[in-house]
Amino acid sequence: ERDYFDVAPKAPRRWGLPIIAMLATVLIAAAITGATLMLIAHEKDHRQSVKEAAALGYVREFMTTYTTLDPFHANEYADRILAQGTGDFAKMFKEKENEILVQVARAEPTTGTVVDAGLQRWNDNGSVDVLVATKVSSKAPDGKSTMESGNRWVATAIKEGQQWKISNLIQVI
Repeated sequence: ERDYFDVAPKAPRRWGLPIIAMLATVLIAAAITGATLMLIAHEKDHRQSVKEAAALGYVREFMTTYTTLDPFHANEYADRILAQGTGDFAKMFKEKENEILVQVARAEPTTGTVVDAGLQRWNDNGSVDVLVATKVSSKAPDGKSTMESGNRWVATAIKEGQQWKISNLIQVI
């Protein structure tokens, strides 16, 4: 039988398992935190890339339209360009619209293409400056040969609502 007045020694406390559990918990928390921070950075970069691609795509499309002239549809050309303008560009285009209509109506039909485009910088107001190289092709008056010329432009695009618009367009020499 057991002696009730006898002191039994306590079993030694084992610290190994609690220490390993705490270290594993700290490592798991650090891994989750690191993965979350990497995911946030990735999403931020992805959003920026999508925004840049949208701006470049819009400016490419606009410059193709801008450099493609059809003298038989000069009024539609002016309406399309004016609808895509805002700010200083729209104001300047509206002021010179009659002169532009006359020039387009007198011109030979041309086909404009964008050779390349790249973001120059993002401005503080959310607009973006895009450097664009264009090539304009037109048939010579004899109809047999093709004439080509190239230009460089700095187009400033800004997003108004869900739509990009051109706020400034400067030909670079």
